[in-house]
Order: sequence, then structure tokens, then C-alpha cells
Amino acid sequence: MLESSVKNCFYEGNDLGAFCDGEKTVFKLWSPGAEEVFLNLYREGQEGTDAFRREVMVSGENGVWSGTFPEDLNGVYYDYEIRRGERLTRTADPYARACGVNGARSMVLRPELTDPEGWAEDRAPEKGPEDVIYELNVREYSWDPAGGFPEEVRGTYRAFGVEDTTLNGDGVHPTGMKYLQRLGVTHVQLMPVYDFGSVDESGSGEQFNWGYDPVNYWIPEGFYSSDPYHGEVRVRECKEMIRNLHRNGFRVIMDVVYNHTYRKDSWLERTVPGYYYRTEEDGSWCNGSDCGNDIASERPMCGKYILDSVLYWAREYHMDGFRFDLMGLLDTDLLNRIQQALDEEFGEGEKLIYGEPWSARASRMEPGSFPADKKNIRRLNPRIGVFCDNTRDAVKGHVFELGQPGFVNGGEGFEEEILRSVTAWCAPGEVQAETDKEDSGQEEAFLPQAPSQIITYVSAHDNLTLWDKLADTLMPEGGYYTKSPEFRKAYRLAAAIYMTCQGHLFLLSGEEFGRTKEGVEDSYCSPISLNRLDWALAWENEDLSEFYRGLIALRKRLPGLCDKSGQAACRLLWSETRPGVVCFRMDNRPSGAEVSADHRKTWKELLVVYNSSRETVSVDLPAGDWEWLVKGADSRCWERQKTAAGTSVCVDGVSAAVLGKC
Repeated sequence: MLESSVKNCFYEGNDLGAFCDGEKTVFKLWSPGAEEVFLNLYREGQEGTDAFRREVMVSGENGVWSGTFPEDLNGVYYDYEIRRGERLTRTADPYARACGVNGARSMVLRPELTDPEGWAEDRAPEKGPEDVIYELNVREYSWDPAGGFPEEVRGTYRAFGVEDTTLNGDGVHPTGMKYLQRLGVTHVQLMPVYDFGSVDESGSGEQFNWGYDPVNYWIPEGFYSSDPYHGEVRVRECKEMIRNLHRNGFRVIMDVVYNHTYRKDSWLERTVPGYYYRTEEDGSWCNGSDCGNDIASERPMCGKYILDSVLYWAREYHMDGFRFDLMGLLDTDLLNRIQQALDEEFGEGEKLIYGEPWSARASRMEPGSFPADKKNIRRLNPRIGVFCDNTRDAVKGHVFELGQPGFVNGGEGFEEEILRSVTAWCAPGEVQAETDKEDSGQEEAFLPQAPSQIITYVSAHDNLTLWDKLADTLMPEGGYYTKSPEFRKAYRLAAAIYMTCQGHLFLLSGEEFGRTKEGVEDSYCSPISLNRLDWALAWENEDLSEFYRGLIALRKRLPGLCDKSGQAACRLLWSETRPGVVCFRMDNRPSGAEVSADHRKTWKELLVVYNSSRETVSVDLPAGDWEWLVKGADSRCWERQKTAAGTSVCVDGVSAAVLGKC
């Protein structure tokens, strides 16, 4: 049982860790309940070498142990030994800003000495009319030899500094950075780049893991660096990657996993046993993460640790947003404080915050705390987003029922869910009703406050890729490498649906060219050869990626869909559903806040039709001058000002149509 003297101990300072300024070095560790703390200093970062110096730390107020030394120890490695009774525990520093290989020893770092050229001038690109988020893994991005990246940088941070790669070096077909620019994405969401424990940084380059196994929350992963043995290298090269992404027009979002640690025996547990983790009433560890432990985010010092870590990445690494893994294991109060702190320091809405509004299973929070899950979405700041699995599953079928189809692949009865997806599950007139329901104690329905709270998507790194899900449900000839035209129709329809719904747009890297993992549902530790971005496939399926390019470019010109305000649902003017068909009209006039270069010439109204049936359907065309914007496989009709004649339009089976009223 955690002692109340420890549970209620709180340190308000922002100086935990090791800091040096060229003249002195100060170490501070929060470890209430410790009887003695010793500091060990090392010349090298790998385990197995002896300390050259041992110092006794001084106990202070609120559980903080400190040591001040009149010398600059930048580059020196260290760890602590903590005595509680007869037990002496060795630990790295949970607040360390750098570390040695595999993170077992912390390193003193003057972060400003790791700044790459141009870092002081580094700025995020200007925000555009829409956020199009592209989920990318550092290793997967450049590992494929066909990508044209130099062998020495493949799979590393440094690959993002090579800007003119082409398919097999042919000089014709862009890969890498130029490919992403051509696609039109605005944000790159990096899968975990903090220090994680599921790969051996000193081992073979053939290793692979997604990295959802945190060890050091404040430090970049060394496996992606050119030298994991010297702690400053990973820091500098991670910054270089972010600078290069910014220079090429992309904002950078960091995937963070504050809900659990790689092992129960973490630096957090070693410094303050029992404090940072939730337990059941019988004292056993909570396991809402399905990884053996849950972080107790609602406890004051734990919440402060997470908040301070997020702010550090935003300040020191210029991160433009954060995607929270299993956000349903964190508490709503903490997420709101994070959003508020980022807004106050960087400007309202400048930093994106969103996450997974669920957990693997229930977790026992402190009384009065609320999990940041779907049922509590209205307790969150309206700018905090959640992944919308409702839309995802309505489009392609449930992710955990592998053979179950959705709207585009033969499922029945999804029309109303698809229609709700159009306005990001927001509906005018329902907010007050939901407030009344909450006050009465009834279970709260999923009702976001605004499209700003919704991440609209159909595939991510978890579960089957969109291509593999459709292959498993449609069972096309050729399996995961099908060339079936009918299969491609369903694929394009899925893309057209979610890209014409309100909310922030999100796609898995390679989704736009039919990325397959050959039916592996969760490839977190599968070989890199399976996980790589297949750059040859990107150009083999250029027709698909071109369809995505057209949709993305069009989306940025449609203020009715880009609207993130609480009144966005009011833009829905008319809707109709039939078996396999969803139609709607949308007010597309820009508001004052939405007028941008892309919106200066736009269409006053949109007519959108999703037809998942195999039959051609006819839809009445309201009076006015209408143009085709998207028709079947052509997502660039809008560039040619192709007029829609007559009083109705025909939409082919398994396809989408978008028209604009001039």
C-alpha cells in the first residue's frame, strides 16, 4: 500500500533531472521515502563499466534529493542508487534528457549544444485550410532499397535529410520527401521516437518494432541514430529530422505512449515504488493497457511528469502536436491541462492534440477522475481530438471481426452511420439534450462537441491495413496482390467517403497506394521487410495514389468540409439514404475565419453521393449550375470545370460522386 506521506508529496519545481550551464552541474531527483540517494558518474554510457566517482545526494523538501557540483559535466553518464531500509536500488534518471546505449544510464546534456544548423530559425510551416495527417515510422520510411536512399542512412533519422530520392535512383519517380509533398499531406505523425525498449540499440539493423514500449520518455530512440553509444548524437539527429520536415512543408506530430512502460520495473517504479502505477484493491497491478501496467496519470506528480515531458518535446524538439496512445487510460483533467499549457505558450490551436479514446480494458482510476475515452469526449477541450472508430468500422467493417464487411465491401445497414460520419458525428440540436442526459445520470452517448474533436480515418498502424481488410472480406482473385478492377472500386469508394467527411483527415503511410502487410493484423514486431514502405508498389499503383492526390487537393478547397467549428453540422442542408446509397448536400460557403487562398474561388454548395451497390443510381440535381468535382475513378474533374447537364446525375455502382454548385 502506498503511504499517504508519499502519495500526497508534491514538488512544484521544473528543475528535476540534470542541468549544467558551463560552470556548474545540478542533479535533482524526486524520491520521497528514500533514506539515502547516491549519484554514480561514468565516462561511458554502456553497462559493465565502473563509475569514476560516487557522490552522496542531499535530502530536501517535498521528496527532492539534490547535488550541486562546481563543474560542467556535460557528456558525463550517471545513475542513482536509492536505499530504502536494507534494499539498495540502482536506477537511471526518469527526467534524463539523454542516455547511453539502450537507455540504462542517463547522460548530462546541455541541449543547446545539440542544436543543428538553422535550429534557432526553425519554424513550423504555416497552417493551411485542412490538416491531412500521414502516419509514418522512421524505420519503415527509408528502409526499402527501391526508395533510393543511401544505404548508410536507410532506417534512420538522417534519411529525412535526403530530399531528392527517386525509385531505384531513376531520377523520374519521386520517393521520400518529394513524394510526400506531391501527395499533399500537411502533417507527418511519427510513430514512437522516444527511447523504447523493444529493440537492442547495439544490435543488428535488421531488427524492427513499432516502439510502443517506453523506457526514457524525454529522450529520442537511439536505434534510429547513427551512434547510439554517444547520447548527444540521437538528440541532434532527431532535431535534424524535424528541421528537415519543417523545411519541406510538413508539421510534425509525435506519437506518445504515457499510458504504460516497457516493464513494471521502470525508472519511475524504482525511484518511487508504487506511486506512478495503478493497482487493484487487492494490490495487484492494473492492466488496462494489456501490457502489464497502467500509469496513474491522475496522481499529481505523475500528471506533472507527463505534462512537463510534453512541453519539453514541444519546446526543445519543436514538435507540432501529440498523438496519445490508449488515451482512454489517461484522465480528462490532465489532457485539458496539457492543451491549455500548449495553447498559452504557443498560441491557441497551434499544437494539435488527439489520441485513441479507448483502452484495452478497464483501469482503476482515483475517485473523481474520468478516463479520456469516447463516453467522456464532452469533458475534453473541444480542440482535443479522438480517432473515430465509428466511421472506420462503418466504412470497411469491424477491425476485430476480420470477416465482417462494412459499407464499401458488401455490408448492409451502414447507411445511417455513414451519414453521421459526414458531420463527424456532431448534430445540431442534440448538445442540450445530451447535457440533460448527463445531468440525469444516464449513460452518455458518443456526441463530439465539434469536428475539431474527430480524427476521420479508415486505417492506421494497428489492425489490418485498408487493403488487407478489403481483401479478406471481398476475397479477390490474387489475394493481397490483386489487380481486380472491382476491388479498386471499393478501395476508392472508401477513400472518397472519409475524405468528404468533416474532421481532421488521417491516413496510414502507403494507404494511398494499397499498402499490404499480407494479412498480418498487428505487425509491431514483424520483419522490416514486411513493414517497409514498398516504394515500387507506390508507383505500380500510381492510379490509386493519384486518386488520393486529387481528393486531398480538392478537400483543401472545400470549406464546408474543413469547418471544425461547433456549428459545422448545420452546414448539412439535405440528406437521403437508400440501401447501399447515401446522398447529401452541404453548404460550402467559407466563413470569415475560413477564407484562405484555397477558398477564394469555391463552390457555394456540394452534392455528394456514395453508392456501394453494384447498380447505377440516379440522383436529382437541384436547380443551379453544377460542376463535376469527383466522378468514379476521376478525382480531378474539378480542375477541368466539367459541367453537369440535366436535372439528375447517374452514379456508377461502387463509386462516389461529388458535385459543386457555382
